[in-house]
Amino acid sequence: MLAALFRLHDVQQPLIDAFSWRQASTAMMADNFLTRSWNIFFPEVSWTGPGPAYQGRELQIISYITALLYTLFGWHDWLGRLVAIAFGLWGVFALHRLLDRLWDTMHAHAGAVLLAIMPGAVFIDQSFLPDPAMLSLVITGAWLYVVYLQEDRHGLLVLSGMITTLGVLAKLPGIAVVAPMTYATFAILQVRGRLNPRRALQIMPVALIAGALILGYYRWALYVGTNYPPYHVAGSGYLWDDGLSKFFSQAFYFPAAWKIASNWLFTLPVVILAGIALLAAPPGMADPARHRAAPWFFHVWLAGALLVYFFAAREIKTNPWNFHIFSVPMAALAGRGLVLLTAMDGGLLSGSRARWLRLAAIVGVVIVGGSIPGLRLMKTPYAQSGHELGVQLSSLSKPGDLVIAVSATIGDPIAIYYSRRRGWVFPPGGGMNDWSVLPDDGEAIDMLETLRAKNAAWFGIAKNARDSKGRKLLEYNPGLVAHLDKTAERVIDDDTVLIYRLAPPMASYRGSRMKRVAGPAQSSSNAEPATQGF
Repeated sequence: MLAALFRLHDVQQPLIDAFSWRQASTAMMADNFLTRSWNIFFPEVSWTGPGPAYQGRELQIISYITALLYTLFGWHDWLGRLVAIAFGLWGVFALHRLLDRLWDTMHAHAGAVLLAIMPGAVFIDQSFLPDPAMLSLVITGAWLYVVYLQEDRHGLLVLSGMITTLGVLAKLPGIAVVAPMTYATFAILQVRGRLNPRRALQIMPVALIAGALILGYYRWALYVGTNYPPYHVAGSGYLWDDGLSKFFSQAFYFPAAWKIASNWLFTLPVVILAGIALLAAPPGMADPARHRAAPWFFHVWLAGALLVYFFAAREIKTNPWNFHIFSVPMAALAGRGLVLLTAMDGGLLSGSRARWLRLAAIVGVVIVGGSIPGLRLMKTPYAQSGHELGVQLSSLSKPGDLVIAVSATIGDPIAIYYSRRRGWVFPPGGGMNDWSVLPDDGEAIDMLETLRAKNAAWFGIAKNARDSKGRKLLEYNPGLVAHLDKTAERVIDDDTVLIYRLAPPMASYRGSRMKRVAGPAQSSSNAEPATQGF
């Protein structure tokens, strides 16, 4: 109930918070499943023209379920949030059961409370993103696998393998769960005296099939992203792309990661609680003969998540919802710290008034000093002007019109999503070109005319639009605006947006100056910098 209270708050807010960029793309894929094709292996966005615009993406579990709900309840942007929240709530329950299996009921309560209120977990779980499905599924898979190891319930081995595989397909960082599951295999079976070749013959086929499915799907996603326009595979900034020397020169992006962790992902109260747990032995160490015990499970999970971070530091830092795989070990360890603090004098009974008061005080500090300010920071409507631009374009245009939209953050497709049309971000995105940086006036005019030749009918600008270098479009590209005033009709010009109706393409201009922008220009990144600097 506590998890639901936090996650359902303001659930009907449009997708205009700090993750608007990535949420808009996910929401577009749900729209295109509904209106164009139900083939889940060809996810498609709407911000690269009339399409088709297939992209290399993770398995679209949340967007596909949302599209199915659209058939029942009609289109509502908040349905995607509700699906994500449902996965998030199950994840809190699954973590409680996993903790109860590995540690004890008190730690299960404490860890579940922390996952329920940690601002990063709450915010990601209420975002229209694939990550809530990933985390919920890998927690569930780990829980069922531990039950199998403890009780020899062989049906759970197959079920665990299926659910864990779906979790990793939902988002690749879920692969970190392999580390604690491997540890649990040896820890639990050794204590039970069942670590033998026969047991390995039971586990290995499931593991190999899971690995083959995961590898096969992501090879397919890479194929789609490199063989179909706009030639875009989600994600960049991996160790094999940048090189170890660059990662070292940036200190593996730890300063940026710490800023994210301390400002909103975990916040300092949770980090302190987890730090206390790391200084103490995990519960169950005093009784190693317990057949249920794998006491270092969440420490190993943290190590697995850090290994994923080692190989994908820039990608995770740039798109911080990928940190969600850290939510489980941080919640478990912070819960352990909470239990240690509430019983630090050792003389209080579990039901004593003093212990409960101490517990309430610490949880209150986490909520007031961490969760509320962290959520307020991330829920700020940074993309409000993009939403307003999209709504205006929707009312002005007719079905089938192609639009060009410039949201508050250059490259954010949120305005196209709310226009309910297909079209282009500006500058046009896709491939390896960096579409978060404004071109100079000459190149911008060429891009405009190229898109006009592709039947773009509307050009909309959020007046606060600025690129990743902090440059405002209306100040940096006055020549583009002057060209629009000469060649298009200014339809709306208010405090928030500027919208032009585009005339047919100019043949003389097209013949003399227009450059091709359809092919991907090489640059340093194809990431979606979806956060507003966090």
